[in-house]
Amino acid sequence: MIVRQTNRFRKAYKKLHKNQLADLHTAIEAIIADFNIGEQKKGDLSWLHVYKFKMLGQLTLLGYINPAAINLNYLLSFALFFGDGALPRNAPIH
Repeated sequence: MIVRQTNRFRKAYKKLHKNQLADLHTAIEAIIADFNIGEQKKGDLSWLHVYKFKMLGQLTLLGYINPAAINLNYLLSFALFFGDGALPRNAPIH
């Protein structure tokens, strides 16, 4: 399975502390094992799957697309995901 990162995900990944990376890696492994583990969004975001997991006790969302080669698009806290313009309305498909 090929796993790719978008620039947006890569920037969020670089800001994580070592103790947060273990939780993220576990979430990525879960997505690799079962692509449909996350919820497919509806409407304008129907191209995006979102997997919810706990990172140091905080609900975190990992957005990804493409079952053939998983593209990791977004890594946001739950509050940021549903806050002011976290995801652009017409976000491009990578």
